[in-house]
Amino acid sequence: MAIPHGSNETSYLLPPKREDWGGHGIPDFVYGQKELVPEGIQWPRSGPSLLDSLPLSRFDSALCLAWRQRMELGLFRYCLGELQTQTLPGAVGFVAQLNVERGVQRRSPQNIRSVRQAFDPKQFNFNQIRPGEVLFRLHREPDLPSALQQDDILVVINVSPLEWGHVLLVPEPARGLPQRLLPGALQAGVEAVLLSSHPGFRVGFNSLGGLASVNHLHLHGYYLAHRLPVEGAPSKPLDPGGRLHLLQALPAPGFLFYTSGPGPDLEALISRVCRATDYLADHEIAHNLFVTRGAPPGKTSSSSALTGVRVILWARKSSFGIKEGKAFNVALCELAGHLPVKTSQDFSSLTEAAALAIIRDCLLPPAQAGEVQAALVALIAKEEQ
Repeated sequence: MAIPHGSNETSYLLPPKREDWGGHGIPDFVYGQKELVPEGIQWPRSGPSLLDSLPLSRFDSALCLAWRQRMELGLFRYCLGELQTQTLPGAVGFVAQLNVERGVQRRSPQNIRSVRQAFDPKQFNFNQIRPGEVLFRLHREPDLPSALQQDDILVVINVSPLEWGHVLLVPEPARGLPQRLLPGALQAGVEAVLLSSHPGFRVGFNSLGGLASVNHLHLHGYYLAHRLPVEGAPSKPLDPGGRLHLLQALPAPGFLFYTSGPGPDLEALISRVCRATDYLADHEIAHNLFVTRGAPPGKTSSSSALTGVRVILWARKSSFGIKEGKAFNVALCELAGHLPVKTSQDFSSLTEAAALAIIRDCLLPPAQAGEVQAALVALIAKEEQ
C-alpha cells in the first residue's frame, strides 16, 4: 500500500534511538463521528492494482506509516514481502496466499482446553510485549454517542503477520480479559473498518477452540487487496425483522448481521452479535467472526456495492493446537475465503474442492448446526418482547 511521504502522522513513529522507546509513551489516535464513513468506499473497477492510487484516511496513514517503521526496525519475526497470491479457479473465488514464514515462525499456541478458559497471567499475554510493538491507542471523542461501555483499545503489531498492516486490537491489557468477545471490543473493530478508506481492511475474532493462539482478549485487523466471497454472498432472513440472516453461499454457511453505519443501528448490531457469541461460549461452541465492508443482506453478488458493514459469525467444531498436515488451518480469514497457505507445494496444488473439504471438516454436524440456528433465532426474537 502506498503511503504519502508527506504524511504528518509522525507522532506514531518510534524515536530513532532504541533506548528511548520505553519512555516514548503510547500516542492516542482520537477519532469522531465524521471519520466513520459507511458509504462511498468501493473496489476500483479496473482491479486491485489501482488501490495504491486511492487516498488514505487518517487512520490508514497512521497505521501503515507506523507499521512499516516497525517492520524496518526488525520488530517482526520475519520481513513480510509481497506475497504470492492466486484466486483459485471455481465458483467460490478463494484468495490463496503463500506465507511460508508465518507457518514456520509464528508463536506456538497456548494449552487451551475450553472455550471458556480463564485468563492465566503465567501464559504469554499482551502485558509482556515490547514497548515498540504498540502503534497507538484508539480513543473515541467524548462527544461520540454510545450506550456501550467503551474501553481504549491498543493497536499492536502482529509479529507474525498474515498480510500488510496486520495488527491486533487489544482492550486495556492490564484487565487480564480472556479471549471472549465483549461489546466494547467489537465496537472498536467495526469502527476501525469504518475509519479505513481501504475496501480491503478487515477485522476478525477467533474464539478459544476457534484457533485463537493467545487467551487474552484481542481482535485481528489487516489489509487484503482482494474481494472476498463473503462481501456480497446472498443470504436468507432467519427472523421476520431481518436482523439475522444465514449466508447460503460457500465457503461456509454463517450467520450474517448487517449495519448501514454508525448510530443506534450499529450499537444494536453489536449487542446482538455479542449475545450470540455469549450463547456459543456458554455452550462450549467454538466460533469465528469476520467484519468487512459489504452489501446488504439478500440476493446480492460478489460485485455488489459496499454500502455498509457485514459481521459474519460461524459456529464450528472446537480445534485446539495447530493441526499439521493440511494446507491451511481454518479460522476467521479462511472461513471468509482468504487462505494463507503454509508450503509452496500446497500452494501450487491447492484446488477449490480441496479447500472446501478442509473447511467442511471444521464445521458443526448438521443436527448441531440446526440447534444453534434455532437458539440464535430465539435470542433475536426476545428483542421484540
